[in-house]
Amino acid sequence: MENNRRDFLKLAAAGAAVAALPGYARGAKNKRLKKKQNKSKAQTVLPRWRGFNLQDMFTMRSKGDWVENDFRWMRDFGFDFVRLPLCYRLWIKDGDDYKIHEPMLEKLDRAIELAIKYSLHVSVNFHRGPGYSVNREFKEPHNLWKDDEPLKAFCFHWQMLAKRYKGISTAKLSFDLINEPPSIGSKMSRADHERVVRTAVAAIRQINPDRLVVVDGMSWGNEPTPELADLGTAQSTRAYQPMFISHYKASWVSGDRFPYPAWPGHDWDRKRLEQHYAKWADLAKKGVGVHCGEGGAYNKTPHKVVLAWLRDVLEILTGHNIGLAMWNFRGSFGIFDSGRKDVQYEDYHGHKLDRKLLKLLQEFE
Repeated sequence: MENNRRDFLKLAAAGAAVAALPGYARGAKNKRLKKKQNKSKAQTVLPRWRGFNLQDMFTMRSKGDWVENDFRWMRDFGFDFVRLPLCYRLWIKDGDDYKIHEPMLEKLDRAIELAIKYSLHVSVNFHRGPGYSVNREFKEPHNLWKDDEPLKAFCFHWQMLAKRYKGISTAKLSFDLINEPPSIGSKMSRADHERVVRTAVAAIRQINPDRLVVVDGMSWGNEPTPELADLGTAQSTRAYQPMFISHYKASWVSGDRFPYPAWPGHDWDRKRLEQHYAKWADLAKKGVGVHCGEGGAYNKTPHKVVLAWLRDVLEILTGHNIGLAMWNFRGSFGIFDSGRKDVQYEDYHGHKLDRKLLKLLQEFE
């Protein structure tokens, strides 16, 4: 444990000194993500991955019971990407960040094996990491953005996964550091965010220099971090704006306060949506890979509104060569078993398939 502490202090010192080291970590052999001079607004560093999130390990109640058909059907429908939002507390024992519960990690192994079997790039994401989560089911005792202890544990877990999956190529597997960092305020400054990201990336590259690392935008995925453009990481945005469409009546964001959804409507239209994504196009011009790791609309939004809005989102993202992963495959945002009241579902092997939503997504191959 003392060796771990010494290693962490070295990494933290490297992160803190980053301002004095132009090009820090970009020289870590990650040729795939080297800074490029690119005059177009379309990002060219990443493939335009298209797919879904699977939620079988994303809360403390999750069982990790992955369904092979989810991976198979994604492939059969023409998609090439799956994101796995994870809760780190599923694989620790007795609340101890450094005591590992191996059986849950073996379940993660299975998900990665299934993704590779069905030719899906798999993104491993901490939806809950030591010291931070947008999920309110558990209050982390420390603050990842301010405190040394959770950052040490955060690096420990990422290094553990880096060792575990070192033999898998970056074309097949990427690491998405932490889901949706907060907006700048009392819980996190811009400097805090940069320090945590640079320290964690350095920790991963100590084990696996070539691993593709993805950094979610601040303000819950909405704001890019151009100050990290030199780092050789990709960045991830969201397709949830405006919230009155994507989260209408969603209890976890007090969605009852939103006005009744319309598209265009309530001061939002195609032009404003284009302006929202322009900053991500500007980031791509700096040679940074950009992907949209989550998107979609909750099942209380009228289906016609969802389809009209999502078409504009997809056209804009595709114009910038940015791919999209819908928030879920099965469930209230998904193409299967979404529970919408205004959809004529098609039976698909015992599941309710929203064929219209699927067809819309398939148009943007």
